[in-house]
Amino acid sequence: MRQHVDRRHALVLQLVEERGTLRVADLARELGVSPVTLRRDVETLAAQGRLRRLHGAVVPSRGTTPTPTHVPGPVAQSAHGTVVGMVVPTTDYYYADVVRGAREAVEAHGARLMVALTQYLTGEDSVQADRLLESGANGLLLTPSWETGRAGPGEGLDIAGRPVPTVLVERSAPHGHPAAALDRVCSDHAHGAAEAVRHLAALGHRAIALAAQESPTSAELRRGHAAAVAALGLRPVPELPRPRTPVTEAERFERTFAHLCEAVEKHGVSAAILHSDVDAIVLVPRLRAHGIRVPGDLAVITYDDEVASLADLPLTAVAPAKQAVGRRAAELLLSRLADPSGNREPGQHLNILPELRVRESCGAPFRTA
Repeated sequence: MRQHVDRRHALVLQLVEERGTLRVADLARELGVSPVTLRRDVETLAAQGRLRRLHGAVVPSRGTTPTPTHVPGPVAQSAHGTVVGMVVPTTDYYYADVVRGAREAVEAHGARLMVALTQYLTGEDSVQADRLLESGANGLLLTPSWETGRAGPGEGLDIAGRPVPTVLVERSAPHGHPAAALDRVCSDHAHGAAEAVRHLAALGHRAIALAAQESPTSAELRRGHAAAVAALGLRPVPELPRPRTPVTEAERFERTFAHLCEAVEKHGVSAAILHSDVDAIVLVPRLRAHGIRVPGDLAVITYDDEVASLADLPLTAVAPAKQAVGRRAAELLLSRLADPSGNREPGQHLNILPELRVRESCGAPFRTA
């Protein structure tokens, strides 16, 4: 999958380099992909500074601001203004919007954004952060590759040691960890899961399951789901067992499908929150083919809202405000860079609330027979 995406990105860059300005729609048609997919590719490549967007078209990156010479110091300015470095695991899917929000804020302030990717590789966070500093970054937006979204024991202890303002993005650290004192901006995923539970409970459901794939988001989803179930006096239901050893994607879908069937047929579950959209789009047709009507027997809310509205049965979804997270993180960092006096405002931990978008899959109010 990753190789396929990389190959398409290389083709996009080759065609733009050879022909100059190209319309996005024409490029998508030539490559045989949807305009939505091509726009994502363009956003990713533009965020990396490898091409430029221009009113529905793309142009080569030549002529853009060159890489500045690094000037040491926490608020040093390059010859081309403030430079913000951003380290993210990837610019696909979730982080494409986060990067887009950061870029819009940075460019609105007349600054430049440089992006580095870690691909979740061990030790790559520090390597890429240092590389951005050597390339002239005056401050850093960091999304470390922490498996649970939160620094584990002994993990990321050097993150707060760099001599530039640093803002954590979609990550947090426990109290006492050096990174806990850093500014951070995060989606409140626990709130998002709790809002989904609250919505389903308002429809009359009393047994609401959560099926979350393992990711930096899942721990917060479990926390919000459990808190809302307790606060609303709902009936607890068995959790999706976590595999003790690594499993393939196919095995993971089979485990999730079997768990949901058992939850409905043996435990009286009438609603479920599925993470993510891709899981829901695969699982809902299988559940219906198995004889479990969605939303008749099982109301469904998915978490993420990347493609939930495009399913044959449009999926109600919780949508993290990804662009807002990137924008607020960049604005916070820029405010630190604009005040070199040292009389800075206290550190900030900002939680951005996701939005519930109601569609067909959650159904009408549930009624017992």
